[in-house]
Amino acid sequence: MPAATSKKELIAACEKEYDLLQACLEPVDDKLAMKTYEDETSIRDVIVHRAHWIDLFLKWYADGEAGRTVHIPAKGYKWSELKAYNAKVREDTASVSWRAAKNRLKRGHAKLMAFLESHSDAELYGKPMTGHDKWTTGRFAEASGSSHYRSSTMFVRSFQRNHKG
Repeated sequence: MPAATSKKELIAACEKEYDLLQACLEPVDDKLAMKTYEDETSIRDVIVHRAHWIDLFLKWYADGEAGRTVHIPAKGYKWSELKAYNAKVREDTASVSWRAAKNRLKRGHAKLMAFLESHSDAELYGKPMTGHDKWTTGRFAEASGSSHYRSSTMFVRSFQRNHKG
């Protein structure tokens, strides 16, 4: 799927992919949500992770706008250390229930959509996001929103196919 190039396209992509993910999560119960997959990752882990990355994106933006140092992906981590960072996020959120995970994603999505609605095309796509030299704010928002929703839906569907019963 090509990247969005306007606020309207970005909002539509985020809403579409979020709705598809929600429909996919509808039949997932606590037991299935907590069951781990090949790499010891559960559906709950993926959903908590997606909510976390929305918050990271919003923090990057806020830090850049406030003139603070922007730590992408996170303070003390480089992109080459993403696997270790994600493992730490999984460890730090291990006690989050399935219900709480879904609520975190719902709140994260609402915050992301409010952010997108409050910014113009120029603010989202007119220049690189402060703290990054290439990607626009809109591109970061897409990576944290619709792209993550899409990959989550694929993960959940794969999980469901491989964990019947």
